[in-house]
Amino acid sequence: MNGIICINKPKDITSFGVVAKVRGITRQKKVGHTGTLDPMATGVLPVMLGTATRFLNFLPESDKGYRASFITGKTTDTLDITGEVVSVCDMKVTNESVAAILSEFTGKILQTPPMYSAKSVDGVRLYELARQGIEVERKPCEVKIKKLELVGEKDGEFTIDVICSKGTYIRSLIDDIGKKLGCGAVMTSLCRTLACGFTLDDCTTLEELQNRRDGKFGFDDLITGVETILSPYKKVAVSPAQAVRFSNGGALDTLRIKTKIQPDEICTVYSPNGDFLGLGQNKNNELKALRLLPKNQ
Repeated sequence: MNGIICINKPKDITSFGVVAKVRGITRQKKVGHTGTLDPMATGVLPVMLGTATRFLNFLPESDKGYRASFITGKTTDTLDITGEVVSVCDMKVTNESVAAILSEFTGKILQTPPMYSAKSVDGVRLYELARQGIEVERKPCEVKIKKLELVGEKDGEFTIDVICSKGTYIRSLIDDIGKKLGCGAVMTSLCRTLACGFTLDDCTTLEELQNRRDGKFGFDDLITGVETILSPYKKVAVSPAQAVRFSNGGALDTLRIKTKIQPDEICTVYSPNGDFLGLGQNKNNELKALRLLPKNQ
């Protein structure tokens, strides 16, 4: 099996745990995920199978979507409900007060990665240091919040929808919202609704995968070609002769390709009949192969 299966990741399992389960259920040796979700998070987790894993290091930048809930009047060391309480506050917070400040967090903002995160500092994951009680200085990073809307509030729990750039920490966003409100806030739940162009509607569950295996049904209708996840790159169609040369690892003269390709630009390359061949990059007016799909795929 080669391609992508989107899993609706359940709660209380790591992304690597999902990969291990998919590997076992599908009996596919080469399996990898496209972006880590915290164990408490659920939602869209694209999983790459077989030859699709060859393209993991070339995934294009894409927006992420989340639905997150939080409560106010509390902060924790992990910035979510699972951590140890650092402070409490009994200030009353309303829908109106939350909605009024969200625009301040829309657009380009600076965000400090939380200590309990998978970000590495000097080759060590921050969460590994945090578990040892070690806190290190983290440089603020610029992220972009493209959409930030208040969905509603129920029993003191607020829910927001977020569309953001890669590398955004929703726990940190909620912590910053709590600081702005003056009472603190912690995330209580998180669901990723968009990743690599896939939504929850594109996902299946681990249980469904297992049921299909137990029932001896196939997985083919759940698998999407790897070219889907690479669609943000420019699409380039080549001639039959060029397709043969490129598939064999040969470079192509960009001046003989109808589509204009900028210097150093990465593009997806297709044969005249629409078959995806691989990724190429323009180097000194030559389209050189970055990653090729094996010829038998």
